[in-house]
Amino acid sequence: MAVLAGTDGAARPDAGGALLSVNNIEVIYDHVILVLKGVSLAVPEGRIVALLGANGAGKTTTLKAISNLLRAERGEVTKGAILYRGERVERLSPNDLVRRGVIQVMEGRHCFAHLTVEENLLTGAFTRRGGAEIRRDLDLVYRYFPRLEQRRKSLAGYISGGEQQMVAIGRALMARPRMILLDEPSMGLAPQIVEEIFEIVRRLNRAEGVSFLLAEQNTNIALGYADYGYILENGRVVLDGDAASLRANEDVKEFYLGLSASGRKSYREVKHYKRRKRWLA
Repeated sequence: MAVLAGTDGAARPDAGGALLSVNNIEVIYDHVILVLKGVSLAVPEGRIVALLGANGAGKTTTLKAISNLLRAERGEVTKGAILYRGERVERLSPNDLVRRGVIQVMEGRHCFAHLTVEENLLTGAFTRRGGAEIRRDLDLVYRYFPRLEQRRKSLAGYISGGEQQMVAIGRALMARPRMILLDEPSMGLAPQIVEEIFEIVRRLNRAEGVSFLLAEQNTNIALGYADYGYILENGRVVLDGDAASLRANEDVKEFYLGLSASGRKSYREVKHYKRRKRWLA
């Protein structure tokens, strides 16, 4: 995989060889509200990439732009391009993207409360045929999420939040994805459960080769598991780098990890990084 230099000198994935590349996109809602302003990022094959930032920074909008779910919310990509495996996909339907191997796990889990855990999982295979293969994939999900096998006959509306998050990820796996867009997996969950879910994400990445682009407010946990990260602020990518470089960056420590040797200051007082250049052709 070729690399380019990031704003902090870290190695940046070369978008030309990436599984997914987002090239200077702008997103507008209701024809007037500009939400994303020239966002560019790349996800190499077989890697975990984190999309970081505060609430309202544009993380979820970025994921929905990639998965083509914006139209249901009166949003659209008005500039730029989104490429998956080298082909532009921003005009495809969400179903077509799922068939090509890209699936989003929505923020808030969104299980079907009136269905059992196993019925929820099986809805993830709606684009597929072949009962034997689906059964094998269901067994695979249960190997990664053994507590779901124990709860497989329980109604999803009555299981814990952590278990519902596992159901949501397991349901995505039933579509046999090459890439999962994972939105705020830690939201509302106890730290122990969050760590368990991120460990499973890492195992899926390493053992099954699933690439992840995960949007997360919990910068500390995300950078502990990601290979590379992008930080969004007000709809723009303002900083990016490999996970270790971002964890060592003083601005990231101050504002996203809550660490400061001199006490918290205002953002304008300590921000010293340069605006990230638009680096994709």
